[in-house]
Amino acid sequence: MPGIPYNYKERHRTKRIPHCELERTRLAQGAVQFAMCPGSYMTYYKHHVFFCCNQREGGERCCNNCGSREMRDYAKDRVKALRLAGRDKVRINQAGCLDRCDEGPVLVIYPEAVWYTYVDRDDIDEIINEHLVHGRIVGRLRI
Repeated sequence: MPGIPYNYKERHRTKRIPHCELERTRLAQGAVQFAMCPGSYMTYYKHHVFFCCNQREGGERCCNNCGSREMRDYAKDRVKALRLAGRDKVRINQAGCLDRCDEGPVLVIYPEAVWYTYVDRDDIDEIINEHLVHGRIVGRLRI
């Protein structure tokens, strides 16, 4: 990343990632940019789910007005109850504005970068069961 000294990135990144998985590109001012080598894959969670929980001012449409915080809490509890939470499994997080409020409420699942909208707990259950457990995209909720 620009502006980060080479020694900082070298010291902190290589503790977690073997050298063979990284390509290093020296940038200006001695910084280094890291990118995954072709064919390698790195993630801490199998699925990282971000719920947009943004609250806009002035009555503008936003995900939080559609109950996104409550649905995030519900999803987090369900994932824990199903023992899907943790390293190499699933992480449920709250995000600020994901800039898709007109389609909201929205969530996005990485590393696949699949976007969903939802209405109620049944939709959240379907996303958890189909996408997070069985790896199948829920077409009717995908945006």
